[in-house]
Amino acid sequence: MQILLYMIFLVAAYLIGSIPFGLIIVRLTTGKDIRQVESGRTGGTNAMRAAGFWAGLFTAALDLLKGAATAWLARYLFPDQYLMHVLAPVFAIIGHNYSIFLIERNEKGQPRLRGGAGGAPSAGGAMGLWFPTILFTLPIGAGILYFVGYASVATLSAPLVAALVFAYRAWIGAGPWEYILYGILTEILLIIALLPNIRRLLNGTERVIGLRAQRKKAREAKNNSTQKLRRSPNHSSSSSSSSSS
Repeated sequence: MQILLYMIFLVAAYLIGSIPFGLIIVRLTTGKDIRQVESGRTGGTNAMRAAGFWAGLFTAALDLLKGAATAWLARYLFPDQYLMHVLAPVFAIIGHNYSIFLIERNEKGQPRLRGGAGGAPSAGGAMGLWFPTILFTLPIGAGILYFVGYASVATLSAPLVAALVFAYRAWIGAGPWEYILYGILTEILLIIALLPNIRRLLNGTERVIGLRAQRKKAREAKNNSTQKLRRSPNHSSSSSSSSSS
């Protein structure tokens, strides 16, 4: 009976995670289908591309709460079952990445499930296990996003940071060792979801944002202005006159 209760709860956690907030917010604000925009994912980053900053922020916040809520519920319903505390947000991330509400058929007619990459719900799940974790995952992720410039790298950092926090807490006796498993499992899920981004990182074609993108634009603008100056008639005439003299 207890095992059946665990299974029902994990299915509920999956369904909570499956709620496609990005799709809903973008559809309500712009009428667009987020699955037809850029990466096609339903997370905060793509919602920002599709409908602007606030749509992306609200999407990320709600996705974060999905992971946190399932962990909070697991801790409330099963206070001594630490593995359930871990599995509940993990199943929410699976639902977020492979939503039953976003089932469709691919080019071969085979069914597939769409969703996000799992970054926000993974940070939320860690927050649900121990709330101050968010004070580490969000600043570090934001710093990587701004200075390194890759959203995929920032996303992958969240589970690693959470695992280190949980390992330290377990080492000092302040938290269960089982929570470290959360960081490991979520990192695996995020790597699977971000395989296309990882391939682009390796071949140097991944999209850059933040400070790195600003520097790239500045270099491109400088190069373009230099090329225009070289092609301008005044520059050509001055060059020819100097050579004749």
